[in-house]
Amino acid sequence: MALMDDIRSYLRIDASDTSFDVEIQDLIGAVQTELIDVGVDPTLVGAATDSLIKKAITTYCKANFGYDTDNAEAFTSAYEKLKIYLMNSSTYQAVSSS
Repeated sequence: MALMDDIRSYLRIDASDTSFDVEIQDLIGAVQTELIDVGVDPTLVGAATDSLIKKAITTYCKANFGYDTDNAEAFTSAYEKLKIYLMNSSTYQAVSSS
């Protein structure tokens, strides 16, 4: 649950407030699926311990959490740039079994 706690912190939600956990978990699942779909190693995405993977997940959540996000465009743009980097970096690509 460490990732959930980190996301809550990044979203400026008190650690004891779990009322948004379903929405946050849905966002985490969505971004993880998207990163895997574009070719990022599922092991890295699932663990979410790598700094860039974690930054991509948190930035996506900040862009998509709630309804009135003043900086949603900036966070979306930052996430897209991180996603492109992760897609194109051999460090983050899934190893092909072929």
